[in-house]
Formats: sequence, structure tokens, C-alpha cells
Amino acid sequence: MRSSPPGSASRSRVRCSKTQLSWWRERLDPNAILELPADRPRPTALSPHGARQTVMLPPALTQTLKSLGQREGKTLFVTLLAAFEVLLHRYTGQEDLVVGTPIAGRGRSELEGMIGLFINTLALRTSLSGRPSFRELMGRVHQTTVDAFAHQELPFERLVDALKPERRLSHSPLFQVMFILQNAPMPPLQAPGLVMEFQQPETGTTKFDLTLIATELPEGLRLVAEYSTDLFEPETITRLLAHYQTLLSGIAANPEQPISALPILPEPERHTLLADWNGAPTSYPRDACLHQLIEAQVARTPEAVALTYEDQSLTYAELDARANQLAWHLRSLGVGPESRVGLCLERSLEMVISLLATLKAGGAYVPLDPAYPQERLGWMLEDASPTVLLVQERLLSRLPSQSARVVCVDSGWADISSQPRHVPPALAGANSLAYIIFTSGSTGRPKGAMNEHHPVVNRLLWMQDEYKLGAQDVVLQKTPFSFDVSVWEFFWPLMQGARLVLAKPGGHQDPDYLARLISQERVTTLHFVPSMLKVFLEEPELERCASLKRVVCSGEALPVELQDQCLQRLPWAELHNLYGPTEAAVDVTYYACKVRESLRSVPIGRAVANTQIRILDGQLQPVPVGVPGELYIGGVQVGRGYRARPDLTAERFIPDAFSSTQGARMYRTGDVARWLPDGNIEYVGRADFQVKIRGFRIELGEIETLLAQHPSVRQVAVVAREDRPGDKRLVAYLVAAPEQTPAAAELRSFLQTRLPEHMVPSAFVVLEKLPLSPNGKLERRALPAPDLGGQSAGQPFEAPRTEVEQLIAGIWKEVLQVERVGLDDPFFALGGNSLLALQVHRRLKTALGTGLALTQLFQYPTVRTLADRLSKQEGTQDSAQTGRARAEARRAFTRRVSGGRGRTDSQDGDDSDV
Repeated sequence: MRSSPPGSASRSRVRCSKTQLSWWRERLDPNAILELPADRPRPTALSPHGARQTVMLPPALTQTLKSLGQREGKTLFVTLLAAFEVLLHRYTGQEDLVVGTPIAGRGRSELEGMIGLFINTLALRTSLSGRPSFRELMGRVHQTTVDAFAHQELPFERLVDALKPERRLSHSPLFQVMFILQNAPMPPLQAPGLVMEFQQPETGTTKFDLTLIATELPEGLRLVAEYSTDLFEPETITRLLAHYQTLLSGIAANPEQPISALPILPEPERHTLLADWNGAPTSYPRDACLHQLIEAQVARTPEAVALTYEDQSLTYAELDARANQLAWHLRSLGVGPESRVGLCLERSLEMVISLLATLKAGGAYVPLDPAYPQERLGWMLEDASPTVLLVQERLLSRLPSQSARVVCVDSGWADISSQPRHVPPALAGANSLAYIIFTSGSTGRPKGAMNEHHPVVNRLLWMQDEYKLGAQDVVLQKTPFSFDVSVWEFFWPLMQGARLVLAKPGGHQDPDYLARLISQERVTTLHFVPSMLKVFLEEPELERCASLKRVVCSGEALPVELQDQCLQRLPWAELHNLYGPTEAAVDVTYYACKVRESLRSVPIGRAVANTQIRILDGQLQPVPVGVPGELYIGGVQVGRGYRARPDLTAERFIPDAFSSTQGARMYRTGDVARWLPDGNIEYVGRADFQVKIRGFRIELGEIETLLAQHPSVRQVAVVAREDRPGDKRLVAYLVAAPEQTPAAAELRSFLQTRLPEHMVPSAFVVLEKLPLSPNGKLERRALPAPDLGGQSAGQPFEAPRTEVEQLIAGIWKEVLQVERVGLDDPFFALGGNSLLALQVHRRLKTALGTGLALTQLFQYPTVRTLADRLSKQEGTQDSAQTGRARAEARRAFTRRVSGGRGRTDSQDGDDSDV
């Protein structure tokens, strides 16, 4: 017999190893992550702490599953693994899954009798794309398993070392979930008078996020879930095992079903989600209109003060009479049911009179914010096609040309006052249109969301049942009326005999003014978007706001830290977190915040009366408790749709398959949420490219569409970044046209003529090309963070020199968190926005000890222009003594921002900024 050449066996093993490694390289993504929905935030370093839960499947179900595998020529391992992957897919929405499994490592007959540990680990990657049936998925899993077993000889440790995945202490490499089937027969161990049974020990540890261990026993199939206690509560794993058992029963009954249609919810849980946890059925009037409920209150308290604006007030009777006169005038101009009336007004008595008069006339109001660019107002007027346009004379120049009849409600009141003062006969009904509020649209134009009287009445009557507003209450109206929160601010207090106080135009952005107004008018109820609440809570002497009884938050996610801060700084006031899109009648869920509550985020709560919340997967199936899905709104408060946009209405307002009401629809919000075990809802994020910034809903596609129209822009992508916690801002990335590099100031100016301030990006980043993924899609995560300190709009850097310039620059650096600020760097080009301007305003007032209007920060947006303005202002207002005090305050502030050195870097002769 010829012997092999020396070393040939070793070389053969090396070649085999290289071949196997090459095969695994082609099939595994070293950085793929399976993120199961967890109960706790994933720690930066996952501990080995774990626990186990066990469930026993009935023998009949086990036998049915084995028979299914035999008919298909597949093993029980393949059947159970395929079902487990369906469950993981339904939990995560991921279609590309990697699950680990151990293998005995005795693939050769000569190894069977050897003593030793030969176990290896395989990473099984399966695609669940294309909506396969379960039978088809079994085939995919079978092929994956056969191929992996044929390449089992490469040790898992070598595979990890070769693929070099990004090492994280928070995740195990290559896979995070394992599946094990133990089906080797183990005869019982017996001794005289003693029968022994194998039991899996409870070690209190785990190696992975989740391991499912299936063991064949004579009495059926035992399932053991071993899980990380860093991530999961025991109740979550109990539900997971119940979902897996329900799924296996559905597979046994019909393996031909698409995996997306297989049942995973036990019937009791399904009933809880679709019925028990929805808004309570409540018998509110179904034939009432908004203005009729206010008219009823007028009859009850005609002489009570209804409305206050600065030094002006109107009683309920006076407000009603003036609104009646304007309503009769609107009727004479052709306004009736379904007529739209445009309102281009600043906050004032005339605004409230006009809103109420429009409804009394039978029409629907359309708010037109006079701060919007003319082009945007033009689009809104074109879509709304109002019959009449109500305006204050001073705002006429801001309106684009249009065909509606214009009525000046201030200078033209002499004509209006000749109309009758009694209530005009009702024309509109509960199903008539009440208002159209425009929101951002992905096509480059805003879209008008329509709501009828009945849904809004339901919302306001629920609010009264929940919060019990009384005649002694005072509600502050400060939200721009182009934002749907203003609907309850205006109408709820007037329905209940409370007093409505109007903030001055622009006052909603000035926390010092708001605190003084709350104190002066004894305000009990007001609303904040969370970003503005954060600024307000930084205001000193909030004790003067002791009249506050309830603070309502909505418009964007409420951080836990901000909730806690509010409850600490305003301990005498309730804090409520509400949620709802413009396409519904204001808010649809509510949550009462609690002190020292252990939460990962503040819930948006439960559905309001007569409203249903569905959280569904991509196939419109309810998701289990704890699993994220898209939030849909059903019931009374669903809006009518979008004005003049039937295609978009059909896309977003879809038939409600879960409702017993004929023709019921539900609104697809695009928000991702999940049910918490107590029935509250946790907001997770967005499913699309829509974002919320400072309470405003923004379609990134609208900004991209408009920016792409600039002649110097070839490609563009806009994202919302939060590079610093709590500082979310819009950033535009663009590829310039050949031989053109547009300046940030030019692009900003271009957008400011078309978009409101909150939709103009803080930064513009020019790239040679946009980063793309292998399939050609934009790789948003690869977009670089903007260099805000370098956004000088093309101006050469010039360091601040005077004391006032250094003071302003130092404050800007602190607030904007940029490296340097030059004399001619525009505040907004450095990443500023209206909320950051509020912080600058407060600090400048403190440092200067002088009056400073917030609008001056917008009028004088550079250090140079603002310093010049402040110096001239001081020169005309200060006495010598006051001037010396302010100079000392400036020097103290300068010492603080320069690190206590007593002088700035530029005073040392350095050209760097303060």
C-alpha cells in the first residue's frame, strides 16, 4: 500500500478549511443584527444574566407537525426552525434572518464512538422575502440547513475571526438568537429501587438574547425559552411562547397560508387589543355643531368674560353678537355649508370672532398664517378655493393675488356692524366641514386635512369629561391657528364658560412673556410642544405661575427627563401627554404623567372616547403586545381626507376591516408604536421620511422637491439629525451641478421664499456624491455630520473685538455648541433656530441687564449687526450709573464664558474667536 506524501493530509485540511471559509463568507453579513423588541433599553455591555420558561405542546400537535414534515420530506428540526423564523419575522419585520444552532460535529462514522467534545455552532441564514407560504419557507430552511451542514467543519471561532464583525459588548457576533432541537433518544437511567430523569439545570445565565430549546418527549414537545433578563420581562417570554404555540397550531391547520397570514395571537389577546383597549363607547350628541355648543354656553352665562386680549375683553354675549354680525355678512357673500373661508389674521379678538362667525355662517375656516411665504400661501389658497378671505388690513400686502372676496375684519367693521346681532338660522350639520388645516406634503406642496363638526365635538366633549374645565378656569391660547392644537384652545373653554386669554402675536415664543401673562391672568390651562416646554422650564421664578392646574403636551415625543423636570418645577400642576395627527380631530390618545415613574419613554396613552387605535404590521394584521407596528386610527375622530387630493385620501384613509360599522375607515398615520402590557401605547418613531421638529410635522420630500428646483442643485437629500441629545435639526445634503457650488446663504434664501421658517434646513452640506447602498438606495446613515461652525455663508472669518461682540459670540458658542463664531456669521447659518434664539435672548437679557426684543435676533442675525444695534440702544437709554452696572454684568459674563481667565482669547492677541 502506498503511503501519502508527508504533510499531504495537513495540506488537504488547509484546502478544505479555505473552501469552507470562502463559502461562509459569501453567505453571511458579519454586521447583521436581529433586534427583538425588548422591554428595556439594550445596555452597552450585555450581562450573562438569564432565566428560563417552559411550556409543553400537546402530543396531538406534535404528531401533526411531524406528519407535516414527513409529507414534505423535511425533518421536525426544519419545521420547528421555520416556524421560529416566522415568529422572529413577525416580531421584527426583518426578512433576512440569521439563527444559530449547535451541531454534534460527528459527521463521520469513525467519530461516533470517540470520547470528547466535537460540538460546533452554525449560523443559518434564511430569506423570508416575497411573501412565501409556510410550505415554501420549509423548502428554503431545508436547503439552508443542508448547505450549512455540508460546511460544518469550520470552527465557529475561526469563522468569527475571519469575518471580523464589528465587536460590540451589547451583541453576540453573527447571530443573537439560537434554536436547538434535542431529539436523540435518552433511555431512562435505572438502579435498584431508583428511576432517574434528566433535568435541564437552571443556571441563571444565557449566552444569547434568546434561545429556544425544543425537546421530544413521550408526552409531547417541551419548549424552553432561555432569555436575557437584561432585555426581557418574564411576562414577555410567556407571551412569546404562547405566540409560538398559536403559530404552530395555525401551521398544522393550513401550511399553505402565506407566513404573513398565519395566526400568532391567542384569541384572548386579540380581543384585548382590538376591543378592550380602545376608547370607551360614549353617547355624546351626534347632531351638534361646535358653534351651537358655544351658543348654549352664551345662553347660560351671557355676562361672564369670554375672551381677553391684552387690555381688551368681550363677554360671552358680546362675542356672540359680533360673531353673529360677521356670520350674517358672510352669508350675504355666499358662504354656506362646505364653503371655505380663508383667515389670514394675527392673534387678536378679530381672530376668535372670525373663527366663530365662519362656523355660524355654515362654512369651514382655513387658517392662513401671515408668517408663511407668499408662494406657500398661494398654494394653500389655490387648493382651498375659499369663497371669502377674512384679513386684517395691515396684512393685505402679504397675500398673493387670488380671486376670493376680501373682507377686512378690522377697518371694514363699520359695514359688518350693520348686520343683525341674533344667531343666524343653522345651515351646517354635524357632518359638515368645520375646518381645513394644511400640513407638509411630500410632493413639494402642502396638503389640506379636512375635519367635520361631529369628530371635533366628540373630542372636546371627551376632553371636558376627562379634565373638568369650569367657569373659574382660564385657558391660554398661544398655539398658531395653523396648528390643530389651537382647535381645542379656542373652542373648549368657550363651550364650558371658562375665560380664553390670547397671547400677543409672537408671544408663544417668548417664555418670559408667557410666565408674566400666566401670572397676570391667572391662567390654569395651557399647551406646550415638548421642545418649547423645555425652554419654558428654564425660565427663572416659575413660582409666579402658581395658578397653573394642568399643562398639556403634544406635537412631538415627550422625553422622560422633560416630564420629570416639569413635575419637579411645577409640582402643583398636572402634566398630560396627548397624541394625534391633523388628519384626525386633534388628539386621539391621552396619558396622565406621574412622578417617579420608571419608564423608557413617556407613553402616549390610551384612546379617547369612541376612538379605536390599531397597531398593525405590513399586512394589516394586529401585532402582539410589545411588538412595534404602524399606528392606525379608527372610529369617530377620523377626518374626512385631503382637500382636492382623492388619490392621497384613498392611500391614507383605508377601509377599517376591524369595524362593524358599514363604510368605516381608518387613517394610516405612518407612526410606529407598540402596546405596553398595561394597555398604554408607546410611540416609537416614524415609518417613513416624515419627521416632527418643534411640534411641526414635516415631509422631508417637500423640502427635497423644492431644493431640487434650484439651478445649482443636481441631487439632494434632507434628513433630520440629532447629533446632540434634544437638538433635532434639518440638514440638507446636495450634489452641485457641474462647475457650481451654491452658497448656504443662497440656498437658504431660495427656500425662505417658499417654506416657513421651521422647514428651512439649519445646514447645507455639499458632497461630491450621495452615499448609496449596494442596491442603489440612499445610505442615510453614511451622511456626515454637518460642520456648523464652518457654515459662514462664504464670509471671511473676522474675530469679535469689542466687549459686546465678544459677549454675543460667547453666548452663541455656548448655545449653538460650535467651535467659533465670527463677526459676520449668520446665527441661522450656524445651526440656529427659533428655540435656540429664545435661549440666546434670555442669556443676553441676563448679561446686559437691559430690555431686548426677541424679534431683534431675527432682524440683526450676525454678531456685528446685533452688537451695533445693542450699542446704539444702550447709548440712547442708559444713565451713567446704569451703564456701569451693565458693563460690570457683561464683564462677569465674559469671565464665565472665557473659563475664568478674566479676558478672552482675542484680547491675548490671538485671532481665534471667543
